[in-house]
Amino acid sequence: MSFYKAAAVADSVGHGTILAADTVVAREGRVFGKPRDAEHARQMLSQLAGTMQEVITGVTLLDAATGRRLIRHDVTRVTMRSMTAAQLETYIASGDWRGKAGAYGIQDSGDVFIASYEGSFSNVVGLPLELLERMLREFRSTTEQRRNSRSHARNGT
Repeated sequence: MSFYKAAAVADSVGHGTILAADTVVAREGRVFGKPRDAEHARQMLSQLAGTMQEVITGVTLLDAATGRRLIRHDVTRVTMRSMTAAQLETYIASGDWRGKAGAYGIQDSGDVFIASYEGSFSNVVGLPLELLERMLREFRSTTEQRRNSRSHARNGT
């Protein structure tokens, strides 16, 4: 999905390096995206509470002019505490579930339901910064290699 997001932007701008990301939550083979509404968020959280799930973020770097792309993903394992009905309803009323894969955000009030996580905190937020840093180095390195290759070809070396 991150590639399709990047490609849509690249088509509209025509040049530059595009960064796009997309996050989902997965548990026992089931994928949880963003909830449609409060009831959908309630259903998601009821299924995720008290369990371990994986937060998976796909990241794409795309050169809009050449189409060169680098696509990677990161996975963080999150263990969520159980929620009482009252806690769940308070969280739903807060609206912090809106726009969040799995209906929770570790950076918002949903963090009180997180017992532990293994991996990147920023991945759970939605952009794995450690992965992005590695990708930018790789993308830059590949760009420099291509420039050097073209320069050598022009100079006959």
